[in-house]
Amino acid sequence: MTGQVHAIGDVHGHLGKLDRALTLVEADGGAGGRTVLVGDLVDRGPDGRAVIERLMRGQAEGRDWTVLLGNHDRFLLRALRHGSLHEEDHPEVPRWRALVGADGTVGALRAAGPSWLSPSMGGAATLASYGVDVADERKVAGILADARRLVPESHLDRLEGLPLLHEAGDLLFVHAGIRPGVPLSEQDEEDLVWIRHPFLDHDAPMGRLVVHGHTPERFPVHYGNRVAIDAGAAFGRPLVPVAFEGTDAFTMDEGGRTPLRPPEGAPNWR
Repeated sequence: MTGQVHAIGDVHGHLGKLDRALTLVEADGGAGGRTVLVGDLVDRGPDGRAVIERLMRGQAEGRDWTVLLGNHDRFLLRALRHGSLHEEDHPEVPRWRALVGADGTVGALRAAGPSWLSPSMGGAATLASYGVDVADERKVAGILADARRLVPESHLDRLEGLPLLHEAGDLLFVHAGIRPGVPLSEQDEEDLVWIRHPFLDHDAPMGRLVVHGHTPERFPVHYGNRVAIDAGAAFGRPLVPVAFEGTDAFTMDEGGRTPLRPPEGAPNWR
């Protein structure tokens, strides 16, 4: 049996939206209860550093907050630990790296193809929140050197220790989703932080009600076997926290709770 759990979707560097969501959770009686954030704390928004510090401070104060690893959080970690700015399994990565070269600029990197510093990915906003100059004419190597100096090691250590999933009774929290038909113990990290299809298309039970972010919606959506809670905070919309009583879901705003139900004929989670 699952007790009360609150969930918050992708924050994407928006401290004000996070604080509002946490205030709503507290008003709903969740101040001392479990709250799960499904990852993507950083990128696109201007407050990546402040978001990480807010969550670290709350956990240090004893808040029962479980924070999962998202693909954007992993990008920050991999960029500073390993100098990796791309989705490593993309077939075009060797060509993009060859175009930029070992001494290339940010502008050249952006022109070559998608990377963590591309506007669509938003890594530059995260580095800027730490005081890193990410101007197009700067060399990538210099930016990474500055970032390694300015981003506290404690932040990277915290990201490195974030779990990939969280189980709470009949609920399974994960950043992107799971690969249907694969046991939890055999799920691949790439799927847990990146998957869209076949997870999003799966119309059969998955053993638990899967609560995930990663794929933005205009508002949290209950699909029967999964609940998508990335409501597009990265694209100008608010963070909408979701309360779970068992597997019953409710969105929250200043007016209180609103039931979040699957449509008629939606697949069951079990």
